[in-house]
Amino acid sequence: MANDTSSPNNKTPSFEMTWGSSTSSGYCSEEDSDSELEQFFTARTSFFPKSRKAPVSENSKRDETTERGKQELSSAEIHQKVKEYNAQINSNLFMNMNKDGSYTGFIKVQFKLARPVSVPAPKKGSQDACGRRASGVKRRTSFYLPKDASKYLHISSRTSAREVIEALLKKFTVVDNPGKFALFERSERHDQVYIRKLSDEERPLRLRLCSGPSEKVLSFVLKENETGEVNWHAFSMPELKNFLLILQREEEEHVKQIIQRYALARTKMRDALAGSTPG
Repeated sequence: MANDTSSPNNKTPSFEMTWGSSTSSGYCSEEDSDSELEQFFTARTSFFPKSRKAPVSENSKRDETTERGKQELSSAEIHQKVKEYNAQINSNLFMNMNKDGSYTGFIKVQFKLARPVSVPAPKKGSQDACGRRASGVKRRTSFYLPKDASKYLHISSRTSAREVIEALLKKFTVVDNPGKFALFERSERHDQVYIRKLSDEERPLRLRLCSGPSEKVLSFVLKENETGEVNWHAFSMPELKNFLLILQREEEEHVKQIIQRYALARTKMRDALAGSTPG
């Protein structure tokens, strides 16, 4: 859990960050591509997103909480809401007022990424995640973020959704274009889950303040920025090669499982036939 370790002032940038999370990586391949030596990591996931049991509605309809988060609040209203917000939490993730009328606080962002992200290669002479020393040859590393990984960000009421995305990518040293990602708000109402994409200029902390600290009422999710089919032209050549290699590995594993399943079924049928008697 993140702690607030700095006090903002008038010269403070539009956002500050304090982090708390957990990450993990799976395997590292020994294979390198022709143009660039690439490493691949995975973390309990598949290239394609699996279907979820919970009903999810990609709905652009704003609920009451979202509309309130967009309304302009007076200084007195902000002070009151901050006081009410702090009274509802049982942690040190408080919101704090600034002299200029802005306020700072924490938001939690969950990662729901279906595709791997790219990070810079380790510096020359250092070791990568597989324990191999990096050489002067250009390398590119791609990996899957762990499923349901999350980050706490300490931000300002002036921090935009686009700045939140850029801050998250910077923390993970992700070199992918920020335009490939989008910040979504998630809410639960009447046993239904609603997800709405935030515009670049929306202020997540304002939404958090107006909604209260409950994650069911409002939570934030980082996902790929796509409205339909994947735009493969937006990816670089190394990224596309990564995807092809991952798909090939998943296909080989799937074929292996099918062969084993049918081999087991064949063995059981033969045993049954051998133990049966005519008539």
